Amino acid sequence: MPNLFTLVLQIAVVLAACRGVGALFRKLQQPRVVGEMFAGIMLGPSLLGWIAPHFSAYLFPVSSLGFLNALSQIGVIVFMFLVGLGINPRELKKQGHAAVLTSHVSITAPFVLAAFLALYLYPRLADDSVAFTSFALFMGAAMSITAFPVLARILSERNMLGSRLGTVAIACAAVDDATGWCILAYIVVLIRSAHSTTSIWLTLGGIMVFGLVMIYGVRRLLRGYERVYRDTGALSENLMALMLLLVLVSALCTEWLGIHLLFGAFLMGAIMPKQRHFVRYVLDRFETITVTLLLPLFFAFTGLRTNIGLVKGQEMWMYCGLIILVATVGKLGGSTLASWVSGMPLREAAGLGTLMNTRGLMELVILNIGLDIKIISPALFSMMVIMALVTTFMTTPLLNLICPKELRESGADKTAAERIPAPPVSLREGESSAA
Repeated sequence: MPNLFTLVLQIAVVLAACRGVGALFRKLQQPRVVGEMFAGIMLGPSLLGWIAPHFSAYLFPVSSLGFLNALSQIGVIVFMFLVGLGINPRELKKQGHAAVLTSHVSITAPFVLAAFLALYLYPRLADDSVAFTSFALFMGAAMSITAFPVLARILSERNMLGSRLGTVAIACAAVDDATGWCILAYIVVLIRSAHSTTSIWLTLGGIMVFGLVMIYGVRRLLRGYERVYRDTGALSENLMALMLLLVLVSALCTEWLGIHLLFGAFLMGAIMPKQRHFVRYVLDRFETITVTLLLPLFFAFTGLRTNIGLVKGQEMWMYCGLIILVATVGKLGGSTLASWVSGMPLREAAGLGTLMNTRGLMELVILNIGLDIKIISPALFSMMVIMALVTTFMTTPLLNLICPKELRESGADKTAAERIPAPPVSLREGESSAA
């Protein structure tokens, strides 16, 4: 049985730390979620465990981490549903050639560069039990991701959602996230099938059937939610409970099929109706407790698994620097070049590249999956977490440097903002109780 006092104490400390550090980062013109990510690292062995090891051992005993992880995973499941809910793939078609080309290049360029980097890192940082193909694919997927929710928060805080730069960035990030999760799903199936008695073809067949049922069957049934909301302007508690139940069942199905719980939650959100007011209504009902209480537990659990002390010595820091360099060149450089070639002015293209280099929370989710399935080592996990923090933190100052206010607001089209589903509250403008 869990020690209830310890668990409640952990939650209280995590909540206070995340809110405090988040508020400090807000003063530095950074999204609160960036501060919460840093707070999670500070509560782990990288800082608290280093300066106060006895207090850290008392506050986060090893025996209690399973319960902390379980609560955090519930939060991430609901959050991934909200991320899927906020993504509308049809938006890409409305943004023209620049968005199409940039979204493809912003995935391909970092993926290819990461695969080449994997050739160098594999013999030095990978475990012998991990196949090179799986290692390279995971590194590519992890480097290719863009944090759609954090990006939406940055754009919203700067009133850029209605600008051409903002609408193209949000469309590209949505496609990047969906593609990145598809690649990661394949990697997870590949890894798990190697340790399972079930044939990989049977697993892949089951996943395809599940996907088709969700897209062509469940999706049509979900339109009933939109009809009820349109007729009454609200959803009953029973309907909201049913929606949450569907999210959990979808998550359980993908876990049973050999992918991961989070893929099912994301897919359920992706196939929900996308009418703007309906999306906002559902987000408002789910996000407060998820973002305010449960996601900070995920940051803390990630921080407890991150030990920057493992990155020691000149050689290890060189590896970390290479990871940050390749991630930035591939994502920021590739996106900038693609959007410039497609006709964007150079400074606006550089601004888009800077926005696409944002990784944030989505990167932490992917890295935790990689550590869970043992495709990356704790040392490499810590390096990749550092990369996620650096690339996310650098977005705001670089954007201010590259795109002055008059450029960011030029050509703003308020109707474009109306077409974009609102992002989760922790990642959008407004410091309500859930922000």
